[in-house]
Amino acid sequence: MGNALFYHLTRSPAEQLLPVLIGKSLQVGWRVELRGTDPTRMQRLDDHLWRGEGFLPHGLAGGPHDPRQPVLLTVAGQAAANSPSCLMALDGVQVEPAECTDLERCCIIFDGGDQAATARARDQWKALIGAGVTAEYWSEESGRWERKR
Repeated sequence: MGNALFYHLTRSPAEQLLPVLIGKSLQVGWRVELRGTDPTRMQRLDDHLWRGEGFLPHGLAGGPHDPRQPVLLTVAGQAAANSPSCLMALDGVQVEPAECTDLERCCIIFDGGDQAATARARDQWKALIGAGVTAEYWSEESGRWERKR
């Protein structure tokens, strides 16, 4: 069973953290599903990942090469045809405890400036912990990412 890492954004947007997390996942040989709730936002993230520093091979779900994508951007309800080892969940998209069982890691990224997003992350934390998933909380409040206990 994989663990869940909650990333509490307080100083930077998800667009800044995602390339770091994706890069680390690819370095260990994991395929990644980046799941959101809004197709328009996922399209913007697709553009951002292509234009950022470094090369992060990826694709938007729905193409003919989905199974071959190292990183596949999906929206809730779309299957990740790339057999991911890591799920990165944005914008309060639902992550089921059973999903964590099949993954190496699940990253739940939420905006601490958004009260609804923070409440949703708390609910997900409770649901995952209650189902026996090991979870970690990471914060950038100090100016760098730190694991909080």
